[in-house]
Amino acid sequence: MIKLFKVLLFIFAGVFILLIGALIYMKFALPNVGPAPEMKIDMSPAKVARGKYLANYLSVCMDCHSERDWNKFAGPMVEGTLGSGGEEFNQKMGFPGTFYAQNLSPVGIGNWTDGEIFRAITSGVSKDGKALFSVMPHPAYGKMDEDDIKCIIAYLRTLKPVGKQAPESKADFPMNFIINTIPQKPDFHKIPDSTDLVAYGKYIYIAASCTDCHTKQDKGRKVAGMENAGGFEFPLPHGGIVRSANITPDKETGIGNWTEEQFVKRFKAYTDSAARNMVVQKGRFNTNMPWTMYAGMEEADLKALYAYLKTIPPIKNNVVLFSPKE
Repeated sequence: MIKLFKVLLFIFAGVFILLIGALIYMKFALPNVGPAPEMKIDMSPAKVARGKYLANYLSVCMDCHSERDWNKFAGPMVEGTLGSGGEEFNQKMGFPGTFYAQNLSPVGIGNWTDGEIFRAITSGVSKDGKALFSVMPHPAYGKMDEDDIKCIIAYLRTLKPVGKQAPESKADFPMNFIINTIPQKPDFHKIPDSTDLVAYGKYIYIAASCTDCHTKQDKGRKVAGMENAGGFEFPLPHGGIVRSANITPDKETGIGNWTEEQFVKRFKAYTDSAARNMVVQKGRFNTNMPWTMYAGMEEADLKALYAYLKTIPPIKNNVVLFSPKE
């Protein structure tokens, strides 16, 4: 019996030492994506224009990195807050910690090099080498065309100073260790030819990181087998819970019966000034989906996105889009 106890004690001690070693490695040796690259961004009008399109209408960086007016439908951006950051993502939304969107104006990243911004967007590592939680979908951005990322940076360099530094993000245990394993070196992909509608649509899907909000998550991790089937819960600032829609081609619970025309019109409906300024009473249905920003997407991009979504696996998941405050 004493011999068995000693064996178990040695095993337990060994496992404990390995665990401590793994935690020390994750905490101090990671993230390991390499130094920020040396680069000087091309500030040509064409690059800035492309970056503006991506940051405001496709990748919608400005959605999280500006203030939103929750008195209006879809929380349009508050004028004068472009790039100010500060939006909070916390445990009430299912995240393993409290994370804040960085100020992207010169107030926040004015002393960052182009390479440091590039590394943060594509690999999830900040100027000081800290891991950024993937509420900013850097794993998706690291799969975009390298030139598109540079265009976004060119646009960010044109923003006016606004707001203040965002609070420091803090991950809960054990995410405060796991977070360092998330950053990865980018795996860039060139933009496919737009004539290949599905391949080009997949690029649009990645650049818009649709799956991040349209997949149910548990403590910051996507629930396997529920990709794009909706159900991600977002507590609304004025009460109630809104959930992301099922965007798989399931005919009963997804967009399987939608036509291309219906899909495009759903987005373009919010180009109208009345729709963009629709006041919502407190406690009534609202949505985190930044319709007023996605409304600026080019029709060709929306059609390609529709074509790609029709090819993904259909998943039956009937989502209750809104639950009012009890």
